[in-house]
Amino acid sequence: MPNRLADAISPYLRSHAGNPVDWHGWGAEAFAEARARDLPVLVSIGYSTCHWCHVMARESFSDPVLADYLNEHFVSVKVDREEHPDVDAAYLAAASAFVGGLGWPLNVFVTPGGRAFYAGTYFPPQPMTGHPSFRQVLEAVTDAWTTRRAEVTESADLVAAALATAAAEGTTAGARPDAVALNAAAAALVAQEDPVFGGFGGAPKFPVAPALGFLLERAEGRDLALRTLKRLGASPLRDPIEGGFFRYAVNRDWSEPHYERMLYDNAQLLDLYTQAWKLTGEPWAHAVALGIARFLTGVLALPGGGFASAQDSESTVDGRRVEGGYYALDEEARKLQARPALDDKVLTGWNGLGIAALARAGFAFDEPALQAAAMRAADMLLDRHLADQRTGEVELVRASISGRVSGARSTLEDYGMFARGLLELALATGEVRYALAARRLVDATLPPAQTPPAQSPLPFRVPNGSDPVLAAQGLESAVDPSEGAYPSGLTSIAGAAWLLHLLTADPRYLAAAESGMDLLGGQLTSRPLAFGAALRLSAALAAPAVQLVVVSPDGSPATSPDGLPAAARRRATGLVAAVTEAQAKAFADAGFDLFRDRTTRAGLAAAYLCRDFVCSLPVTDPADLPADLPPGVPGSTGRPTGTTMGA
Repeated sequence: MPNRLADAISPYLRSHAGNPVDWHGWGAEAFAEARARDLPVLVSIGYSTCHWCHVMARESFSDPVLADYLNEHFVSVKVDREEHPDVDAAYLAAASAFVGGLGWPLNVFVTPGGRAFYAGTYFPPQPMTGHPSFRQVLEAVTDAWTTRRAEVTESADLVAAALATAAAEGTTAGARPDAVALNAAAAALVAQEDPVFGGFGGAPKFPVAPALGFLLERAEGRDLALRTLKRLGASPLRDPIEGGFFRYAVNRDWSEPHYERMLYDNAQLLDLYTQAWKLTGEPWAHAVALGIARFLTGVLALPGGGFASAQDSESTVDGRRVEGGYYALDEEARKLQARPALDDKVLTGWNGLGIAALARAGFAFDEPALQAAAMRAADMLLDRHLADQRTGEVELVRASISGRVSGARSTLEDYGMFARGLLELALATGEVRYALAARRLVDATLPPAQTPPAQSPLPFRVPNGSDPVLAAQGLESAVDPSEGAYPSGLTSIAGAAWLLHLLTADPRYLAAAESGMDLLGGQLTSRPLAFGAALRLSAALAAPAVQLVVVSPDGSPATSPDGLPAAARRRATGLVAAVTEAQAKAFADAGFDLFRDRTTRAGLAAAYLCRDFVCSLPVTDPADLPADLPPGVPGSTGRPTGTTMGA
């Protein structure tokens, strides 16, 4: 039996390489074999830090008797959801027709043409109350495939037709929520607060960072967000020694965490605690933010640059492999044990989240080391994940490990999150090269300017196309709007386009961002907990754009405890940039019009505050800057008199 997973990019796939199951990786070959042998396909999806994925691997996929049955009656495909998020999204959508409470491992039974006819998550090795064993499931699927093929095919076709209809509806523009609808969405989230332990709902409990980000920027939700962030920081969901947050808790009071620590969670939470500190000045927000930054730079940072996607939930303590055992130890005892393993594949999109968060935190807290970590990651990705820059074409790599590149297709998530990270890094460091790279990424996702709207109804597209296997099966999605734990690809790329608009005044970027959010229509307000990031962007698009540029003399000290640069660091509202005069000129010369004619005044640093591209006259005294009122606070939307941007 060939071992097809031994040399996989994904640590998750390699962890299954020793199974007696005849695994295929994701690709057309598995489905071709299924057609040739007239067998159904088991598509089993998970990720390396998934606890129940480990459990099912030990209980079932390592069982030689069960593996023999699988190998005889199925073609088995193992997929890392982090390497192939589009495959995961397609089969999650299909699985929702058969099972509620979706999660991982996700086991989907499909025809050789890729159409799902049954699905489930974790299956135990022995029958449990209300749950058949995995062997019983396999036997039932085999019986249906061999004796009731017409029913199976009809069911699969019905599911495929429903998914196609939903996909078509998902590309129809609706209406972005107005102020009334945004307030209603915030109120709906407030109504879901757990008043005792914070967060939303009961058990299991997730941080849901995107929803907290939306509320943090609204007057009617800010108190809830701050309460939740404070409780989270003192809860068992956070490791007080290494500073990182675990993925979720089994119990309502945040106890009994599932101990995997994800890059996307910690990057977003770093951003929220940084913002919470700028809003309140509270020491708890400062301490938690720097703890998360310490985890990102000290645990997830990789020697060659970039960040690992996650840290495992299980560890070996005194020779025993247990979940969470490492985190029960104090700091000294941990030094005698090996850290839980990293999933050290570098994901472009998730690294973009980390770059953005560290750039913003380093700027706010005046911590150059955090900005340096963000720059190392960005430089590595630009060097290794941006393919063939010499041709002028832009194509991103989705994932790599130790310099080896995955064949998985990149997604809008990668373009959007990485572009946003580069823009935030450019604003924090004054390095225009990062903004130029971000603009190339966003431009690559926009349809050509001359394309008629009827021929390109979607505002963004993946330059290198969708996954070819999904496309051949009719399962690809032009736009996957789903989010929850982190922003969708659509929201990510729309957010990057919007930020580019704030820097360039180019209406193309604003129109694309607005069109992207229009596609989500009423979903945002009907399911606010599932669309926090999209609600946050929609609220930003509906509000006046606030931009602050502080220009310091060339050669001035990089840090200062007071003055205009310090005031800019603490500013909680809108886009903020602190640059030297030479850096401002470089941005302006490159087409970033926000920086045009931004100079010092009489050798002193000068601040330019703009709203909706109407700028007040420059000031040199921090006391002359208008009060920093967060969005949603009465009085925060007035426009100062002054000049238009660039004048």
